[in-house]
Amino acid sequence: MFVSAATFIGCTALVGVITYFKTRHDDHASSEGYFLGGRSLGAVVIAGSLLLTNLSTEQIVGLSGQAYSDSLAVMAWETIAAVAMVVMALVFLPRYLKSGITTVPAFLEERYDKTTRIITSALFLAGFGIVFLPIVLYSGALALNGLFDVPGALGIESFPALCISIAGIGCIGCIYAIFGGLRAVAVSDTLNGIGLLAGGLLIPVLGVYALGQAASGSVIENFFDGLAHLGRNHPEKLSSIGAADSKVPFSTLFTGMFLVNCFYWCTNQGIVQRTLGARNLAAGQKGILIAAFFKLFGPVILVLPGIIAFHKFGGGLEMPDMAYPELVNAILPAWLAGFFGAVLFGAILSTYNSFLNSASTLFSLDIYKELLRPAAGEAETVRAGKYFGMAAAAFSICAAPLIAFAPGGLFGWMKAMNGFYNVPVLTIIVVGMFSKRIPPLAAKAALVLGVSLYALAKYVVNVDMHFLNVLGAIFLLNLVVMNVIGKLWPMKEPYHQKHSGDVDITEWKRAKPVGFMVIAATLAIYAFFAQFAPEATVVEAKVVLRNVVITLALGGIPIFLWVKAHRKSAE
Repeated sequence: MFVSAATFIGCTALVGVITYFKTRHDDHASSEGYFLGGRSLGAVVIAGSLLLTNLSTEQIVGLSGQAYSDSLAVMAWETIAAVAMVVMALVFLPRYLKSGITTVPAFLEERYDKTTRIITSALFLAGFGIVFLPIVLYSGALALNGLFDVPGALGIESFPALCISIAGIGCIGCIYAIFGGLRAVAVSDTLNGIGLLAGGLLIPVLGVYALGQAASGSVIENFFDGLAHLGRNHPEKLSSIGAADSKVPFSTLFTGMFLVNCFYWCTNQGIVQRTLGARNLAAGQKGILIAAFFKLFGPVILVLPGIIAFHKFGGGLEMPDMAYPELVNAILPAWLAGFFGAVLFGAILSTYNSFLNSASTLFSLDIYKELLRPAAGEAETVRAGKYFGMAAAAFSICAAPLIAFAPGGLFGWMKAMNGFYNVPVLTIIVVGMFSKRIPPLAAKAALVLGVSLYALAKYVVNVDMHFLNVLGAIFLLNLVVMNVIGKLWPMKEPYHQKHSGDVDITEWKRAKPVGFMVIAATLAIYAFFAQFAPEATVVEAKVVLRNVVITLALGGIPIFLWVKAHRKSAE
């Protein structure tokens, strides 16, 4: 226990020291220096920060828990994300950097009006503060308590130990985010990313080896016997195609799954802020596509451990979300526990401090500067963001223990709660980018309608439909409503995006070929693991694919006419 604790403290402190010396001379007085790292981030730093901001214990614990109780089909949250990242690199980022924005809602003010910007910022802040930040702290504390047996070490019950761990993680994360700025967050993300990639791959490798130890052969023989064990026993757990009653039915890949991933990777301030700090468009695109390539390893790091835990424990765990911590305890040598604990802690801090920094950015630039104190100077604006960040950290620390009483697995609960605002925000950004005359009224109507319909479907009417399919339907309805309003009350002057000149927006010449390769690799992964699907599920999938093809064929004409009409109106 002493060696594990010493290794944990040493690795964590080393990252902190290196980050301090790399960023101690950074500009923290101006909003651009503090919130965007002075627009100086290179491709490697952007890629590392994107991966670590996304990859945390709510992913590791939550997705492993879903795989434990379901199948490999839940990997859609990772694999479809790679496609969404290609969309971000090729479609969204060029437009963001052309405008020179600091926050995503700032783009909405440029396209629509200030009220739309403030409403969207408020939705982001509510999502960060009420759902995301508390769940990162809760899942992180759950993982670390399981790894180090914190309740046993302190001689207290599990819930008080959970609260202590939550407070510790929250306070340290707050220090990084509030006093270091975006570049400190990005540098620490990159350093932790190296350890997380190594440690994350180590768990499934050791887990597969543990499953094959009964063969009593060499290390290599045991490993391959473990792989054979996964394929022989319950092969349906390796199916990439989710059945109708799965946590991720196959049909959702073509509806809300793609939309939610596009929201997260293309419009979510906590993610997008890393790319807005790029030194130029080429560096930003390289960083995103590097991260997209590594995202394809997500199923191995995040999903496979849950399936291994199912085989190792015989499906006997009471809480699916304990699959990953229990597996780590069962297979990890004691001398590696401290290192892996430091890796997990780095992942937790990365996500927590990144989104805390983004919350501070949104409040100071979109709420404080725009609504409360328009005359505030740079130093006052940054200071307001720091104070808000401290308040948000305190709130998330107090709210996190309540996640223990949330219904169902924590990952599914988090995604379902984010459904209140993710698709409505995505809709108005997409329409804003690809239309010229749709007015601010349409954006406000889509936000109100989207949030209201989701709440109605989830809590009042109780629609018998997967929440991802509900989000797909809301997206289509919002598109119709916005276009109808655009036809009835169009803007007098069409919107034309101006180039701010803040960074060079010359596209990386290999962006499109690399993006195509990422999409092709995603399809190949699905095709390979589809062989493990039961026959009944395959039949369901064929029906879904047939319906998708018919829908695309019928929908192609109105989509073509819509694009043609908006292009003509812009001329």
